Amino acid sequence: MCSPSVYSSTNKKNMSKLKIALQKNGRLAEKSLALLKDCGIKLSNGDRKLKTEAKNFPLEVLFLRDDDIPQYVEENVADIGIIGENEVWEKDKNIEITTKLGFAGCRLSLAIPKEEEYTGINYFKNKKIATSYPKILRKYFNENDLYPEIEEIGGCVEIAPGIGLANAIFDIVSTGSTLILNGLKEVETVTKSEAVLVSNKNLIKIKQQILHKLLFRINAVKNANENKYILLNAPLSVVPEISNILPGMKSPTILPLAKENWCSIHSVVKEDEFWDVIDQLKSLGAQGILVVPIEKMII
Repeated sequence: MCSPSVYSSTNKKNMSKLKIALQKNGRLAEKSLALLKDCGIKLSNGDRKLKTEAKNFPLEVLFLRDDDIPQYVEENVADIGIIGENEVWEKDKNIEITTKLGFAGCRLSLAIPKEEEYTGINYFKNKKIATSYPKILRKYFNENDLYPEIEEIGGCVEIAPGIGLANAIFDIVSTGSTLILNGLKEVETVTKSEAVLVSNKNLIKIKQQILHKLLFRINAVKNANENKYILLNAPLSVVPEISNILPGMKSPTILPLAKENWCSIHSVVKEDEFWDVIDQLKSLGAQGILVVPIEKMII
């Protein structure tokens, strides 16, 4: 038998690590592991058994089914987890969304057979709809004062109309290719979802501190992914206008060039604004525009 001191030391070791639940297989699995890697966290093995530990950060990883993660986080089996927002809404557990992660974006949509004529949301009156997300769907229809029959199924939702199980489906849609393959068309987007980091609401102080450190790294990675570093040459006369377009984190860096009345401007531009910004810069006479990926960005 182990002595009380051994139990005590083991318990302290477990308390000083943050336990994170990740999807074992599926659309979030690889991206969640890639996020940890980008955060500089090295896992001790890659065979993805039930659990593994980080070599250089106080983190223990549990590999679980994504629809089980909300319950495990609520019950403190895991301290935090990475799941889709859709699972948070559907499971409705007493957990909190700590931050959105900016990947695995999708929409939850209603789809019907492609040969059917869609006349609006009232189309679904007296229809039977197959889904793995009955709670989200029921809430949506209640808000629209419609009460179709909802058939809950665990998987392969797209085949339900084809085998006569339902008239329509409600499911996750990323590209829409699966719907097309099953003779369906998307007609209503109910909501949009992305990957989120969720946490137990009652973390002890030491785990809150570790989570804070992890969030610092995650935010640095997110900021880098959402921005690009831009370098360009421009006449000194247009620096005020370019500075308004490229404010950067505080203001752009401006360096003189050997060519008289010209300068080099360095700044940061948001990924989703990039092409519009480039057009504006070119119209002001900017030349030699270079765009460089950012590995980490700490604000």
